[in-house]
Amino acid sequence: MFSQLTDSLENTLKNLRGQGKLTEENVAESLREVRRAFLEADVNFNVTRDFVKAVKEKALGSEVLTSVTPGQQIVKIIHDELVEVMGGETKEINLNAPAPVGIMMVGLQGSGKTTFAGKISLWMRTKKKRKPLLVAADVYRPAAIKQLQVLGKSIGIPVYDEGQGNPVEIIKHGYQYAKDNGFDLVIYDTAGRLQIDEELMQELEQAQEAVHPDEVLFVADAMIGQEAVNVAETFWQRLKFTGVCLSKMDGDTRGGAALSIKKMTGVPICFIGVGEKLNEIDLFHPDRMASRILGMGDVVSLVEKAQQVIDEKDAKDLKKKILNNTFDLNDFLNQLRTIKKLGSIKSIISLIPGLNKLPIDQIDEKELVYVEAVLSSMTPKERKNPSILNGSRKDRVAKGSGTEIGRVNAVLKQYETMKEMFKKVGDFAKKQNGGNPVGSNYTPPKDKNKKKKKK
Repeated sequence: MFSQLTDSLENTLKNLRGQGKLTEENVAESLREVRRAFLEADVNFNVTRDFVKAVKEKALGSEVLTSVTPGQQIVKIIHDELVEVMGGETKEINLNAPAPVGIMMVGLQGSGKTTFAGKISLWMRTKKKRKPLLVAADVYRPAAIKQLQVLGKSIGIPVYDEGQGNPVEIIKHGYQYAKDNGFDLVIYDTAGRLQIDEELMQELEQAQEAVHPDEVLFVADAMIGQEAVNVAETFWQRLKFTGVCLSKMDGDTRGGAALSIKKMTGVPICFIGVGEKLNEIDLFHPDRMASRILGMGDVVSLVEKAQQVIDEKDAKDLKKKILNNTFDLNDFLNQLRTIKKLGSIKSIISLIPGLNKLPIDQIDEKELVYVEAVLSSMTPKERKNPSILNGSRKDRVAKGSGTEIGRVNAVLKQYETMKEMFKKVGDFAKKQNGGNPVGSNYTPPKDKNKKKKKK
C-alpha cells in the first residue's frame, strides 16, 4: 500500500532532516520532489498544487525556520497536510437513525461493490453488534445475486432476493422485509454498469428516493487511481453519496485515489478493503494513513487488530511461559494460528514502524502454511517434548504434513532458535527477580542506581 509514494517521500524527507537550517532554496527543491512524487502516484493535479502550496507557506514560516530541528518540523507539516487532504477526521457510519438503518452501495461493475456489501455487513455485526440483512438488487450482472448469496452464507448473514425483477421494487420489498423481521440494518447491493449511463443513474436515483437510505456509499477501485476520482465526481453530481469505500487498497502502490477523492468530491472515505477475505476491511483513519504514507507505520491499528484476536488470559500465560523458558511447540502452534487471524504477514509488517523497507513482496505466505502443517501432524506429546522426535516419528510427521523430513527439521531448528532467545529473556527476568520463577504479572524493577532528578 502506497509503497511507491512512501519511497519517494522518504528519500525527500531524509534530505530535509539532514539540513541544519532550512532556506527558501532547499525547501523549494524538496517540494519539487514532493510534487513529482504526488503526480507519479496519480494524485490529482489540483490537489497536488494546493498541497505543495500549503506546505510551502507553513514551511517558510518563522517558527519553522528558527526551529532547533527544522527537518522534523517539515515532516510534521507534511503529515498534518496529508491528514487534511484525506479528510481530517474518521468518517463514522450514521447508526442513530430509526431501525432498520439503510446503507445503499453504488458504483461501477468490477469495483468490488458486492464484496464490499458483504464486508460491511460482517464488520457491522462484529464491531457494532448489529443484525444486518443484505438485499440483492443487482439483477443485471450475471451471477451477481448468486455471489451475494454465497457471501452471505459464508458469514451467516441472510440475503433477501427476488431473482430477476425490478431492482427498485426489490429494494422497497427488502426494506419492508427487514423492518418486519427485526433486522436493524439493511444493506442494498445495487446494480452497476461497465460505464456510467443515464439509465443507471436514473435507476439509482429512483432507488434512493424509494427507501431514503441513511448512507449512500460509493465503492471505487483504488487501483485505477485518478480515474476513480473522475467516476466519483460523476456519481456525486447525481446521487450526493455520503461516503466512499476504496476497494483493493492492499494492491494500490500509488495512492492517487485515496489522496484525491475527498478533496475533489468533498465526501470522506469511510472504509478501505485491505485484502480479499471478508474480514479484511478497515475504517479509514486519515491520521493513521498519513503515518503509513510517510513510512512511520500504524501501531494503533496493529494493537486494535491484536486485541480482537488475542485473549488476555492466554497472553498472560504465554508471557509466563516465555519468561520461565517453558514455551513448547504447542504454544508455537497456537501463536502461529493467532498471527494468521491478524491478517497476512505483509499487512502486519506494513503497520510496524521501520519495517516498511523489508522486501515484503518476497515474503512467501505459504511457508507459514507448511510450518502449521508440520506442527499439526505432530502429536500433543511430541509438541510438548520435541526431543522424542526420532527418525521414524519425523518421517511420519513429514508424510502427514505432505512435506519432507528436511522441512520438519527446519521447523524444529526455528523453534530451538526462538526458545534460546526466550531463554535469554527469561534468565534476565529471573535475575531481576532474585532468581525466583517469574509470574505473568512480572514487570522489570526500576533501576535503583539511577540518580534522582533535582527538584
